[in-house]
Amino acid sequence: MPGQKGTKALVDVYGDTLYCVRYRYDEESKMRVKTVEIVVGRKAWTPPLPRFADDVNVSVRIAFAESRLKKLAKTAGGRWNPEKRLWLIQFGKIKGTALEKHIILDAT
Repeated sequence: MPGQKGTKALVDVYGDTLYCVRYRYDEESKMRVKTVEIVVGRKAWTPPLPRFADDVNVSVRIAFAESRLKKLAKTAGGRWNPEKRLWLIQFGKIKGTALEKHIILDAT
């Protein structure tokens, strides 16, 4: 972070636009690379409303061979619906996990 050891000279160069300094190490070439992240613009932003409330059941499609995802679904309290061939899981329990990408929006 700006102001920490190793960043003072970069703060002199980039000022308030300096956001982050990182060091990357390449063992093959035995080189250390210093990178900087700078802010190039600021704009007001309102996060979008969540698609689902945490307590709403969502339909999740998991392929037959995806045993790891099935285990996650069971751990999250999911219930298998054999007619629809989908898992029903509370959104709040899978938010931010790999299961979130498997939600089916138009499951009827």
